[in-house]
Amino acid sequence: MSAELVSILVLVVVFVIATTRSINMGALAFAAAFGVGTLAAGMDADEIFAGFPGDLFVVLVGVTYLFSIARANGTTDWLVHASIRLVGGRLVLIPWVMFAISGLLTAIGAVSPAAVAIVAPIALNFASQYRISPLLMGAMVVHGAQAGGFSPISIYGTIVNGIVAREGLPGTELVLFLSSIAMNLAIAVLVFVVCGGLRLARTAGRIDRPAMATAAAPGGGSATGGSSDTGSGGGSGSDRSGSTSDDSGAGGSASLRLTPARIATLAGLTALVTGALVFDLDVGLSAITLAVLLSIVWPDTSRQAINHITWPTVLLICGMLTYVGVLQEMGTIDYAGEAVSDVGIPLLAALLLCYIGAIVSAFASSVGIMGALIPLAVPFLAEGTIGPIGMVCALAVASTVVDVSPFSTNGALVLANADDDVDRDRFFRQLMIYGGLVVAVAPAVAWLILVVPGFG
Repeated sequence: MSAELVSILVLVVVFVIATTRSINMGALAFAAAFGVGTLAAGMDADEIFAGFPGDLFVVLVGVTYLFSIARANGTTDWLVHASIRLVGGRLVLIPWVMFAISGLLTAIGAVSPAAVAIVAPIALNFASQYRISPLLMGAMVVHGAQAGGFSPISIYGTIVNGIVAREGLPGTELVLFLSSIAMNLAIAVLVFVVCGGLRLARTAGRIDRPAMATAAAPGGGSATGGSSDTGSGGGSGSDRSGSTSDDSGAGGSASLRLTPARIATLAGLTALVTGALVFDLDVGLSAITLAVLLSIVWPDTSRQAINHITWPTVLLICGMLTYVGVLQEMGTIDYAGEAVSDVGIPLLAALLLCYIGAIVSAFASSVGIMGALIPLAVPFLAEGTIGPIGMVCALAVASTVVDVSPFSTNGALVLANADDDVDRDRFFRQLMIYGGLVVAVAPAVAWLILVVPGFG
């Protein structure tokens, strides 16, 4: 058996053990990276550690640290209810506000993880307070970011359009952007319906005086947070999400005020956004620097916040991505791609390439896999049987729409920023199942809509 096949089988075993024995998948993945890298690929420790996602580690720690401080001092409560006022108190519109903000950020140039890192903590804090499904809010943030991610001035858009130009393929800028918007918007509508969005419209109505979380809630979470039933069907909670009465007393008025700590935190969040969008600063390093500065001035909230960095999620994601790095180093990804390119049926090869892009991107870099797959598709695109514009768009959409997976950067940020009252194991399983469904369905839909009509 080849080393590439061994590495794939070990990945399957990691999933099975983590699912049946409740062991942190990241710890298993580190052990697998050591075993496979050393025994099957002849790699030393330095080569194995080369796949460790140091940048993502800092992003996860820095962002969750900064927003834990924001939760502890009540800033996220203030932001949540500013969002309510923005839409006139209509609770049902809040998920779409999060979708639109994420999409706007990526469309004007933010990298997708940066947009999700900025919006997800606010969205999930809101979901906790008003007992909206965290899966609904997290999916709306990620799909919003991906919807805007292929504008002509965006990071993804410029990368893909640059690859297309380098390979001498027809231009795809407008079709690529519209394809991404359409696919992610369609998925967002489905998620909104399935995860209780319509129930919000029927039972929540308008929030005239929103219930405010108590800033001193243990762990920085919401005192008015939802119940533990935060699954995909848990989006009602009319007792907390309608017009309030007793909840918005003195604690609510205090939470509406801008204290010096909240003003400083808002300034820090503004600096985070500005640094990412205007100066192209690293989100993780910026976030952890801002968190440290706030901690120096207000050490009490920092002591609460540091305990709520989501270390199990950090271990999970960093372990899995280290193993994926081993797979890439030993050629497993190239092995699978080349096997597909040898298929003699163009339509089938196109479909398989879309699935490879989706599966690999659910665990690794979307940009990296697009950069590898588009050149792989060039030989059979040159035959003229497959439309190049549709194929490139299908590969791009299939490789990014799956980023809601908890093993991708965006999905990991959503998982890491879930509030304390959310059952993280359950939420992880929900994200994994949802991500699996997207991986199973989205590539086929993209292929059917974008590739098949251009065949012949």
